[in-house]
Amino acid sequence: MSAPSGDGATPGVAGALAGVLPEGGVRRGTVVSVAEDAGLLLALAAGVGAADGWCAAVGLPELGLLAASGYGIDPRRLLLVDAPGAHWPEVVSALAGAVEVVLLRPSGPVAARSAARLGAVLRRSGCVLLVAGEWPGAGLRLGVRSSRWVGLGAGHGLLAGRQAEVVVQGRGAAARGRTARLWLPDGHGVVRALTEEEAARETAPEAERERAGLGGEPRDIVGRGGLTAV
Repeated sequence: MSAPSGDGATPGVAGALAGVLPEGGVRRGTVVSVAEDAGLLLALAAGVGAADGWCAAVGLPELGLLAASGYGIDPRRLLLVDAPGAHWPEVVSALAGAVEVVLLRPSGPVAARSAARLGAVLRRSGCVLLVAGEWPGAGLRLGVRSSRWVGLGAGHGLLAGRQAEVVVQGRGAAARGRTARLWLPDGHGVVRALTEEEAARETAPEAERERAGLGGEPRDIVGRGGLTAV
C-alpha cells in the first residue's frame, strides 16, 4: 500500500462525471459532500482513484462489496471500518496517509473545528474525502435531483439501469451549479452520459415512455442512500 501524493494535482474522473466537475476532476486533499446516494458516491470514488489505488469506507456498514466492485472499486483494495463511533475523526486521519480515497459517513454533526483539523491532514496527504452527507466548507457538493429506474413496465420487467440528474455545486467554477443527465449505471453497469436519442426519449409522452420500458415517476427501490445498490 502506497501513500497518496499531496501535490495538490487534480486527479481526473473517468467517464461522464468528468464533464460535470470543475477541472474535470477532484483536487487532491479536498472534501466532497455527496448527498446520500449510493450510486453517485461509489461512481465518484472509483473515478477519483479508488479504481486503481486503495480506498477506505468508514461508518458505512451497509456498503455492498458487490456494488462497489460493479462501479469499478477493487474489493481487494478496500478497507472497511464499519463502526468507528465517536472516534471517526481519528480513524480518517490515520487512513488519510495510506489510501487515495476515504468514503465517510460521520456518526453525527461535524464540528467546524474537527473539519478544519481533518482538512489540514488531507491537504498534507493528498487524500480525497468523500462524505455521505453534509460537511462544513466542502469544496464541492454533489447530489441527485431526480432519478428513474429503467426496465420496469406496468408491473413487469427487470431493472436494467438507472437514469439520474446529477447536480454539482461548490466554489469557483462550480459556484453557479452544473447539472448532467447520466446513467448511474446503465444496463451494462457503466456510468455514462445519456446519448442524444436517450435524452430525447426522456421528453416523450408518458404512453411512449411506458412502451419503451421507462415507466412513470420512479422510486429508488433499493432505498435512497442504501449502499447495497446495484
